[in-house]
Amino acid sequence: MIRPGLAIGPASWQTQRVVIGLFPELDAPGGVQRVGRHLAAVLTEFASSRGWDCRLLSLNDTPKLHRGAVGGREFVFTGCERSKGRLAVTALRAAKRNAKLVLAGHPNLSPVVQLMRLVAPKMRTIVCTHGVEVWERLGRLRRDALRRAHVVLAPSRDTAEHVAVQQEVARERIRVLPWALDPQFEALLAAHPLPKPPKDFPTGRVILTTGRWVASERYKGMDTLITALPRLLTMWPELHLALAGSGDDRAWLEDFAEKNGVDRHVHFLSGLSNEELAACYAACEIFALPSRGEGFGLVYLEAMACGKPVIGGTHGGAPELIQDGVTGYLVPHGDPMQLATALQTLLADPQHAKEMGARGRQTVDHEYRFHNFAKALKKILREQCES
Repeated sequence: MIRPGLAIGPASWQTQRVVIGLFPELDAPGGVQRVGRHLAAVLTEFASSRGWDCRLLSLNDTPKLHRGAVGGREFVFTGCERSKGRLAVTALRAAKRNAKLVLAGHPNLSPVVQLMRLVAPKMRTIVCTHGVEVWERLGRLRRDALRRAHVVLAPSRDTAEHVAVQQEVARERIRVLPWALDPQFEALLAAHPLPKPPKDFPTGRVILTTGRWVASERYKGMDTLITALPRLLTMWPELHLALAGSGDDRAWLEDFAEKNGVDRHVHFLSGLSNEELAACYAACEIFALPSRGEGFGLVYLEAMACGKPVIGGTHGGAPELIQDGVTGYLVPHGDPMQLATALQTLLADPQHAKEMGARGRQTVDHEYRFHNFAKALKKILREQCES
């Protein structure tokens, strides 16, 4: 028997609070995608704890209901098959459903957020930034939309400074929220036995680097690693450099290695599974990515979690993760001599390198676990919903 006055049917969900997440892509590899999944999982858990609905939309994924999970936290999302129009229309419909808050996982989606405020003016807005995409001035539409967000998240103090200076976002609206080590990666490291590296992983002493092989990302410094290799091979002829990744710049890197006379010591590992990549971290001796463009550097966290000493650039967010001389070394981008010196120091004293790696693992354990990230993000969400 239905009691008088009890709302049922469409009217019931229209009165339920809704939180919305907008993402460029969730069902794909990559750092931005991984962070997006972390945000989506915490956003879903936060909404559920309050009895609210959570609607997650992805621009580039296929137009079906997808399911995902991060650290036991499940979430569902709908793709818009690369259609910006479909994303905007779907987001507007969701905003009309008594939307309380929207979180955009990338500055490129900030114009959609502002469009949603036309139909939900009281809705709170959060936009996440990552790194290089905000290091130079955005176009007027995206910059203005970013400036109007109630909160702009940045994974490092360096990226936050770029948001303030280059995008002219008020500093009181910017919050630093470091990204976290992925729980799936943690689970792989805890597996017994450990996953095995791919068959073409080199034997001997190995320096590992990871990242996409594309011309637009040569700032990561893989060519500098190749340039530094000849100096190191005179002392350690069994040394190898393993590059894990994929991209159409591989031929350029292969040619570069051949011109430097080290092609037999440079190995390209592509198409790796998550298990194989984790095994590469575990099997290498040193991790190095002397980049000038890391807004945060999730790969540094992964290497540190494996107890490896890490070498990063003195630029971007890397100095906030890597303690120079404590958990690894920082070197100027594009300086093969200083890079070779740092690598030589680690190779010449393996015990010192292991001690650095152990301190790096402790840093990850204390500061960059997923539960720390989830707790900090929930606090920000709670503050916005209660403001």
